[in-house]
Amino acid sequence: MKHRHFQAAFRRQIQTRYPHPKSLKTPLKTPFDFCSKYVLGHEAMRRMGTANVLIAGMRGLGVEIAKNVILSGVKSVTVQDEGLAEWMDFSSQFFLLASHLGQNRALSSLSRLSALNPHVHVSAHTGPLKETLLQQFQVVVLTDSSLDDQQRFGTFCHSNGIKLIVADTKGLCGQLFCDFGEEFEVLDTDGETPASAMIDHITKADPGVVTCIEQRHGFVDGSTVSLSEVCGMTKLNSYGPVDIKVLGPDSFSICDTSSFSEYKKGGVATEVKKSKILQFKPLDEALVDPELLVMTDYGKMTKHQTLHLAFQALHGFVKRVGRLPKPRSQVIGCPSIPLQSDAELLVAMVTELNKVSHLDQLDEDVVQSLSFTACGDLAPVNAFIGGLAAQEVMKACTGKFTPLQQWLYFDALECLPEGNGGEGEELTESTCSPRGSRYDGQTAVFGSGFQERLGEQKYFLVGAGAIGCELLKNFALIGLGAGEGGHITVTDMDSIERSNLNRQFLFRSQDIGVREKQKSEVAAQAVRVMNPNMNITAHQNRLDPDSEQVYGHTFFMGLDGVAAALDNVQARVYLDGRCVQHQRPMLEGGTLGSKGHTLVVVPHLTESYGPAKTGSQNAIPLCTLKNFPHRIEHTLQWARDQFEGLYKQAAEHVNLYFRDAAGFLERTLSRGEAEALEVLECVWGGVGGQRPQGWEDCVGWARRQWETLYNNDIAQLLHCFPSDQLTRSGLPFWSGAKRCPHPLTFDPSNTTHMDYVVAAANLYGQIYGIVGTRDSSAIRSILETVHIPAFTPKSTVKIHLTDKEMEEERESRLEELQKKLSSPPVNSAALQMHPIDFEKDDDNNFHIDYIVAASNLRAENYDIPTADRHKSKLIAGRIIPAIATTTAAVAGLMCVELYKLVQGHRKISSYRSSYINLAVQYCVLSEPLGPQRFTVSDRSAHTHTVPSMHKGTQRKEQRKVCSKKRELSGPHLQFASDVMPGLLCSMEQWPHWNLEQEWALAN
Repeated sequence: MKHRHFQAAFRRQIQTRYPHPKSLKTPLKTPFDFCSKYVLGHEAMRRMGTANVLIAGMRGLGVEIAKNVILSGVKSVTVQDEGLAEWMDFSSQFFLLASHLGQNRALSSLSRLSALNPHVHVSAHTGPLKETLLQQFQVVVLTDSSLDDQQRFGTFCHSNGIKLIVADTKGLCGQLFCDFGEEFEVLDTDGETPASAMIDHITKADPGVVTCIEQRHGFVDGSTVSLSEVCGMTKLNSYGPVDIKVLGPDSFSICDTSSFSEYKKGGVATEVKKSKILQFKPLDEALVDPELLVMTDYGKMTKHQTLHLAFQALHGFVKRVGRLPKPRSQVIGCPSIPLQSDAELLVAMVTELNKVSHLDQLDEDVVQSLSFTACGDLAPVNAFIGGLAAQEVMKACTGKFTPLQQWLYFDALECLPEGNGGEGEELTESTCSPRGSRYDGQTAVFGSGFQERLGEQKYFLVGAGAIGCELLKNFALIGLGAGEGGHITVTDMDSIERSNLNRQFLFRSQDIGVREKQKSEVAAQAVRVMNPNMNITAHQNRLDPDSEQVYGHTFFMGLDGVAAALDNVQARVYLDGRCVQHQRPMLEGGTLGSKGHTLVVVPHLTESYGPAKTGSQNAIPLCTLKNFPHRIEHTLQWARDQFEGLYKQAAEHVNLYFRDAAGFLERTLSRGEAEALEVLECVWGGVGGQRPQGWEDCVGWARRQWETLYNNDIAQLLHCFPSDQLTRSGLPFWSGAKRCPHPLTFDPSNTTHMDYVVAAANLYGQIYGIVGTRDSSAIRSILETVHIPAFTPKSTVKIHLTDKEMEEERESRLEELQKKLSSPPVNSAALQMHPIDFEKDDDNNFHIDYIVAASNLRAENYDIPTADRHKSKLIAGRIIPAIATTTAAVAGLMCVELYKLVQGHRKISSYRSSYINLAVQYCVLSEPLGPQRFTVSDRSAHTHTVPSMHKGTQRKEQRKVCSKKRELSGPHLQFASDVMPGLLCSMEQWPHWNLEQEWALAN
């Protein structure tokens, strides 16, 4: 239960590209870098662009790491492998084709790796690893390597300042190790935006206590902050960074302020991020240090401590026997070793190692399971460990984010059948033996019968973006829906954009902008190349109530499960509701930069995704946007609202008015006074005397708009509330969150001033069909002729302090506008306008130009620190940053849960929800929560609860409840706080259920 609040808050953040060249000191190389830049920052991307990386081993794990690193935008990647492709590799090596059998893995993968990012030099090395080769690289990654090589090269890298990463997977288990040297500087530990808080009061004491306006300041104990804009106790403004001690959610202590002047008002506390020096041990020393083990699943602490020894023993086993343990081996079959199974020998070797390590408890079951599955090579496990390893490469190259210190283990042994064979065959050495198939690496773990079940599955994938591409890759590798009767349906209505290429690896440059090449179709074609047996159909439909004629009852009842790879909460909630309604399992995952989460929804067993929570708590009050901004987010939202109102909504309303004036007025007035007034003001502006006749009029309008917004409106506000205004309580009006603004004076030599006029004039011209220009000299010439009326503040103007006050004084203006618009112009067809849809990804359309200039000018009005183009685009464009490493890891974890669904696991303890933050190597896997239960009472006060059950028995119980249905009424319907697995429905979902229909279907 401790994860519930975190779970809800985190997953609601998950919803799913490039900077203007003049905003960068050093231009980014390519659009491949753009979304990574939103996560890493420009300086980190610059460092990464100078890094040379060696990745040794091109089986499934190696190619996964190489793919993610190449997409991230390093300078060069060299892939090394002496081995030849074999069928066992095909279960996870997605760049091998059947024609590559018997050929070198590195050379076979080279062309397709190079195509991922044409600005990264990719080369292959087919010889053995030597120290002379390693010296050419800043970062070395070892996969599929022996412990002897790991120790040998680990010592060399540590002493030569080369960052070393060791990654390994064996069946359902994975291992990761990092050594970044004696002293590694982390420039930014977490990548989060520095926290800031507005100050309400500062005591004069030792230590001084700061109380903030916000209920939560966001600082933690030991944070360092700088203080600015403090009035009265002004010495704090130049005091420099100060360490704080958190006293409460809205207060903290600082330095000794007893000798400072009295605090008057104002002030902002801003977190100061500091670099951090980390020390790493070389691999041979770290092997015997249990303190360096980072946990991913706190319910498996003993398992992972045992795995640390078991992986070492596994290397010893290979060295002694000459191979990995055979799947489900009964007898070792080696003349020099007494008759015993591979598992028994491995357990004995781990026990011997523990005589030195002295673990309190060894989990022999884990060692046995590792032995049974070590020959396996699973795509989902490689995707997860490969995502984590690639993120460590990025940390090593950039100093951005906190690296792993130093060991991490992962296992998904709960994927194995519950009670050996479960519903299918018994797992034996025979059923898990290789068959010369592309699935041999998977059959070695789960057996041939399970592979057949995977091929028969019918799954619905919604979304073919970043996570969707990774899921489709995994589906192809594991053979989901690739057998007789199996099928994958994927739908995504989007086309491919250049900014998709840095993390949606199934797409290429030639797919951009081609109307026939929608994401779903291109992705489906790509995975057919990976696995020609894939049965997949691509749709381009939006999943919503309008598409229920396609994705209706028959469609959902024909599915075995659903995977959600969506970028917004509303779509997730809708899909979740459909799965609940039709009792189908759902795999759900999302990312936000380096953060990610996964959720598995199992009918009758786990909680569902649930309904969307209202976002009103995070909404910015209208009065704050209109008159009292105090953060750059406020000015950016204001600029977006200006854009929508001036260049889209106004034009749309005018066109609707021309189409049917009387009907439009009637519909508009029925919306309520506030909305009606806003709409009719827009329409009057478009049909009255304000219509421009040419480009000069557009420039004049933009200049007058500038004067109104940044001078006149501010002057009027200060006329109503002067800087020394007091409230009725005698306190300063301009204090706390209310920043006192000042008017701006237009200066044609000021870049931001001119940026606004150029962008505003061009956009204004576009909605009227007038062609503009970027020629600043020509625009300045026009500006010299523009008349700016003198402005005198009016005492009759009322400034609204609250949203409630804004609802007043509308009736008279509405009546006036209604009279003016009662008869449309005769030539209305010639006056049609061209609404503009905001598009953040075209740097030549003036959209982001306008947002940045408009926001920063308003920020200047209120002395708010401005934002560069990159940050403005991120916030105003509502961009959800995504990187290949996180999406790969999340998709891997989702497919681990898919194994369990196909196995038919019925124990909730077998499933895992996950929360990861690769920036700080935070990976927590926990048992999911059960669904909420409700009970109903009939008039005789008897309660009826539908228990957890399988479909057949559930229908019988539904009939019993249905027979009581007519006796129930609203007051007698009672909800309980515990679980209702029968219908998998929470209290909040109840209104969405059509029980009459569902019970009818059950009968």
